[in-house]
Amino acid sequence: MFGFMHGGGESAADGGSPALSAIEMLPIPQRLYLPLRQHAGYPSVPCVTVGQKVGKGEVIGRADVWGSVPLHAPTSGTVVAVTACPTGHPTGLTQLAVVIEPDGAERWSEAVQGMVDPLNAAPSLLREQIRAAGIVGLGDECFPSHLKLTPPRGKRVDLLLINGAECEPGLSVHERLMVERANEILSGIQIIMRIVSAKQCFIGIEQGKSAAIQAMTQAAWGVAGVRVQGVPAMRPHGVRQQLVAALTGKNLSLGARLLDRRLLVHNVSTACSIHDAVWRGRPLLSRVLTVAGGGIARPANLEALIGTPLRHLIDHCGGLQSGVDQLFLGGPLLGQAVNTQDVPVLKSSTAVLSFLPAAGVAKPQQPCIRCGRCVEACPMGLVPAEMARRVRKGQLMRVAELQLHDCTECGFCGFVCPSHIPLLDTFRYAKWVLQAEKWGRQPPSVGGGHALSERDGTAGEPAVVAPPAVVMAEAVAVREEVTVGSASGKGARAVRAAHAARAAKAAKASRDQAK
Repeated sequence: MFGFMHGGGESAADGGSPALSAIEMLPIPQRLYLPLRQHAGYPSVPCVTVGQKVGKGEVIGRADVWGSVPLHAPTSGTVVAVTACPTGHPTGLTQLAVVIEPDGAERWSEAVQGMVDPLNAAPSLLREQIRAAGIVGLGDECFPSHLKLTPPRGKRVDLLLINGAECEPGLSVHERLMVERANEILSGIQIIMRIVSAKQCFIGIEQGKSAAIQAMTQAAWGVAGVRVQGVPAMRPHGVRQQLVAALTGKNLSLGARLLDRRLLVHNVSTACSIHDAVWRGRPLLSRVLTVAGGGIARPANLEALIGTPLRHLIDHCGGLQSGVDQLFLGGPLLGQAVNTQDVPVLKSSTAVLSFLPAAGVAKPQQPCIRCGRCVEACPMGLVPAEMARRVRKGQLMRVAELQLHDCTECGFCGFVCPSHIPLLDTFRYAKWVLQAEKWGRQPPSVGGGHALSERDGTAGEPAVVAPPAVVMAEAVAVREEVTVGSASGKGARAVRAAHAARAAKAAKASRDQAK
């Protein structure tokens, strides 16, 4: 067993975390809302019409390009709308979604068929089966799994690393999956090893989770090349450099690619879904997630159909405690506040958290005190405080010199910050701006500059310009403008002016409220 390469920290689980709670299958809701963009890359294209009957597992959003994956009906029913619906983005933006009214029959589509002997099948056939099932990495980015399982020409994988650690503190999704579905996870691991021709596999599980270690060790007994290994109970294990260091003792330098070391990383949730897709032919229709926090009456681990409104999960867990009016979709590090319980469960959803006001989740931002805790916590060895200071001053090129592109957006720097500075939002914003400028488009600005939040205590620096919500609005505006592509000339200038005007108006309202 090896230790962490750098940064991270101990992460005591939230007091409301249902670590020992068995996975409960959530009843089917009255309606399912299925956004067509649920993975990195090109979104799915709707291929159903209002009034159409669909079977469970039937394609409702086709993938027109290799970099996309299809979207499937989680249950049988009738398509009642193809319209915009909220998706949990902090700006409140909506996405095009297919709305299905379940019929309760759970009638499977005839197209859902598994493979007879996948462990002897050609890797290309296995990749296509995984792509057709809509399998993506079950983390925050949701990168299409068939792409990740297609190494570039000349690259090979010798060692497969499976992440069994929880991606964020307070969650117990991976732990319960390993305890209850160890054989399915191992089957998925064998399929991955078959596809990439890996000879060895290390499964990393946090120390102290003895039930999960025992279950996976028993499932892997006698399987050549597979080894279960304990890793320190630290965060963030979702960062590839940290996991590689913990499992192999090798340190990846900044910018290094896993394939350059002949390594590949997946997590146990993805491996389990790959087993279901290949052996059973079942698409990715549901997601196991933790519903927890002091604001939840009965914390639980639930398996919910994709598209299930959060309201349905919360009601199943006894509702919210008195005085709670805010929810977080995702863990405490990367989760985002949602302003409605109508937001649906997505492929990327890992948790639904709710905290009592006394927990102090939303604390006011204070000036940076130069304590250095963010530097100590950063798993990539970056200097978040200095990076954020340069972003506030509009020195984005100087931020790039500090290896902003190496930031993995794990959120740990903001998690340990005693001043509650929104470092993660700051870096996401800066990345969007730099990307937009690289593509030759002028990103919108707030108040005439790139300042993001209040003065950090250094004389001569700009004062408050925009809170995190406005930062995210700016980032979305940049992405929308870049995506349009065809906008140019007067049209592009009008788009930029409109974005800038809205952002400036929101920033002014925020300053007035602060006064």
